[in-house]
Amino acid sequence: MAKEKIRFVCSECGADSPKWAGRCNDCGAWNSMQEQLVSNAPAVSKNPRSAGWTGTAQTEAVLINEVNLVEDPRFSSGLLELDRVLGGGMVDGAVVLIGGDPGIGKSTLLIQSMAHLSTKMPVLYVTGEESLQQVALRARRLGLPTDKLKLLTETRVEKIAEVAEREKPKVMVVDSIQTIFSDLVSSAPGSVSQVRESAARLVRLAKQSGVAIFLVGHVTKDGSIAGPRVLEHMVDTVLYFEGDKGSRFRAIRAIKNRFGAVNELGVFAMTDRGLKEVSNPSAIFLSGRKTDLPGSAVMVSWEGTRPLLVEVQALVDDSHTGHPRRVAVGLDHNRLAMLLAVLHRHGGIATHDQDVFLNVVGGVKVLETGIDLAVLLAVISGLRSRPLPEGLVVFGEIGLSGEIRPVPSGQERIKDAAKHGFTRAIVPKGNAPRTPIDGMEVVAVEHLSEAVDAL
Repeated sequence: MAKEKIRFVCSECGADSPKWAGRCNDCGAWNSMQEQLVSNAPAVSKNPRSAGWTGTAQTEAVLINEVNLVEDPRFSSGLLELDRVLGGGMVDGAVVLIGGDPGIGKSTLLIQSMAHLSTKMPVLYVTGEESLQQVALRARRLGLPTDKLKLLTETRVEKIAEVAEREKPKVMVVDSIQTIFSDLVSSAPGSVSQVRESAARLVRLAKQSGVAIFLVGHVTKDGSIAGPRVLEHMVDTVLYFEGDKGSRFRAIRAIKNRFGAVNELGVFAMTDRGLKEVSNPSAIFLSGRKTDLPGSAVMVSWEGTRPLLVEVQALVDDSHTGHPRRVAVGLDHNRLAMLLAVLHRHGGIATHDQDVFLNVVGGVKVLETGIDLAVLLAVISGLRSRPLPEGLVVFGEIGLSGEIRPVPSGQERIKDAAKHGFTRAIVPKGNAPRTPIDGMEVVAVEHLSEAVDAL
């Protein structure tokens, strides 16, 4: 019988060690060594052609000017918001990794997309976690067209490749990559080596056959995709689901995209009929907002290729401890602490004895620095218990010396705010429009003190 032994494998780089260490000796990552059971049984032949993989590779060097540039034609996934995040649609041979918390809607989104695509092209939905009955019941509950949608329950990557070569799908879904295993690796499914090997096989299948593949990835408690970090480097696109499961809204953000822009955002609403696209998310996020409440400010964020109006709320209260709390939801809490220090040093407003709680309404995470000015104005409004003027929208980046720096696409942000009924904007001087915008009073400022005076 094969003898098993324990090894410790780094989840970041895949290096293994016979004993545990707090830091990986290869990549230097801390607390990344995970226990793994390894068998000494002889592995199957490591020749990839024995597993059904065929194809030819370019082995001669060529000049870059001699490369035949053929633009990859895109085709729609059936969901416009998903097409937006993918950079305009799907590409033949692309591998897309989708991660998110359990129950947030990854499988629901993909079964909806595959059902719509099955009416136009051959697709294959491979599930390693659910039975065929569970997937069919979900599709029936959502009322999807499933006459031509093919399902497969399989966890062995060699068998999946064999079925894919026989069925020749245009698009394929693998749910999830952590349940897939290869005969070439003796460790258990979900381990670092199994995830890396299985993903490498599927990526090679996509590049050689031209099939577009969606990989569903589990996430750890800190929000990163489980498995080796190299998994995100192997695929072409990495998408993350954002949003609270208690909220109706879901957002998909592109973290990596070889075929389009990164930080693109797609917004969906979860209903009893699945995920519905939100074509105008700004109106949804601002719906029900009361303008006469202190601690509320509206800013214009730029997500990928479109502006997005979001509400920033701040609650400032007396602290009863020696260490005031700084809590930020939808924003980096370290940046909040830095902005409060700038407010004290260059704005003359101290919050060292106040607890500050910040929230971006709608469960959206704002990653850009253009939210800085809206955060501080919301904090000032909450601290003074005075609401900001009605119809006001703000944006701008704040430096450590209190200067307000311009942000990209400033005029487009102002025009979008005017379309939604806002009448006044406090913006960086570098983003001031050259020509007046109908119905919009623009106040251009260069320093934080000027923005406070403009209120």
